[in-house]
Amino acid sequence: MKVIVLGAGIIGISTAWYLAAEGHEVTVVDRQPDAALETSFANGAQISVCFCEPWANAGAPLKVAKWLLRDDAPLLFRPRMDPYQWRWGAKFLTQCTDAAFARNVQQLVALGAYSHESLKALVNETGIEYNRLERGIMHFFSSQADFEAGAQAAGLMREYGVDRRVLSREEVLKVEPALAAFGSQIHGGTYTASDESGDARVFTQELARRCAERGVKFLWQHDVLGFERSGDAISSVRIKDQVTGQARTLVVDQLVAAMGSYTAPMLRPIGVDLDIYPAKGYSATMKLKRPEAASTVSLLDDGRKIAISRLGDSIRIAGTAEMAGYDTRLDTNTAKVRCASLVQRYEELFPGVADTSEPNFWTGLRPSTPTNIPYIGRSKIGNLWLNAGHGTLGWTHGAGSGRALAELMCGRQPQLQFGFCGEAAPARQPMVQVA
Repeated sequence: MKVIVLGAGIIGISTAWYLAAEGHEVTVVDRQPDAALETSFANGAQISVCFCEPWANAGAPLKVAKWLLRDDAPLLFRPRMDPYQWRWGAKFLTQCTDAAFARNVQQLVALGAYSHESLKALVNETGIEYNRLERGIMHFFSSQADFEAGAQAAGLMREYGVDRRVLSREEVLKVEPALAAFGSQIHGGTYTASDESGDARVFTQELARRCAERGVKFLWQHDVLGFERSGDAISSVRIKDQVTGQARTLVVDQLVAAMGSYTAPMLRPIGVDLDIYPAKGYSATMKLKRPEAASTVSLLDDGRKIAISRLGDSIRIAGTAEMAGYDTRLDTNTAKVRCASLVQRYEELFPGVADTSEPNFWTGLRPSTPTNIPYIGRSKIGNLWLNAGHGTLGWTHGAGSGRALAELMCGRQPQLQFGFCGEAAPARQPMVQVA
């Protein structure tokens, strides 16, 4: 069949790869000149299967309320005259219970494990190199109360088969000696050796090249103008070439929407209403002055809710989330504060290790659902398929999401315990429903 995939981030490219492997004729449409130039461009670089925890938990509402007036808050809710933001927030609050947290964790871990297996197989098949480090991920805590809460969370994760070890301060420093300068302020940590890190942009762009070698067609720098429906199906997609200004129509057999945060507003005019709202995240990438003193284990700093990952001779610090609509500017006061806080924190942890004079700042919109569980499956429109809403876990869940959707589109049930949306869902109640 002929399939059009809208979006060329890690989700869209993974989907295209697996569909092409099934022998389908695939065309990818993206407004950028290459793959992975938006949300997948400079993320936290972590494949964090064992840290797939949803934002919504029993303690989240109080924390968000305390952070409302802080420009450097880990999760910042900026109220807007936007009904979709308020609807998202209301549904987020319904997930802030222990029962919902446990249910959502189970789903996220299941998809994460499946996706990690898929990624490993894909890397073995393609030989793609992307500054991969299989050194695990460590979460460290700079207060006793946070450490105790982290140890409790690790116990919950172990109930779902996650091998997250609880570490003392001494064990934290043994796993990652580079933290020695900050060691006196560490109260403990948790560690999963099976997790890893790597550059999502490099991987996605290399996978796109291999997709092209398999016959996938790419329409770069093309905007999606809209859709034409015929009964219970989309008959065509209207696109416009940014370079020539020429508009044309692509006839559709099957259509995949994998446009990250922009999936929701793009599909609303045709009656598909998704609970996806953008969470603006930030990162700073810096060259290392003293590579021998830099960390190699990927880190989660609980105090600041940031990720730190080694990428060759550079270091990536990423984190924070700002619920403030579709603003991707880096020149606002809030953006400047949040970017500066990333650099400042790295210098506190690893003094003199990185060149902080010329950090490469980036911001991207994470497509977040109230549960943190993505939409993967058929929409209520017969030939429209969804692969969106992965939040901060797009890199972690990318390969598995693409593989799972390709399986569903081919009429097969993926071999994982995950609640898919739409008609292709298993018999049990899916965790995510399409409106």
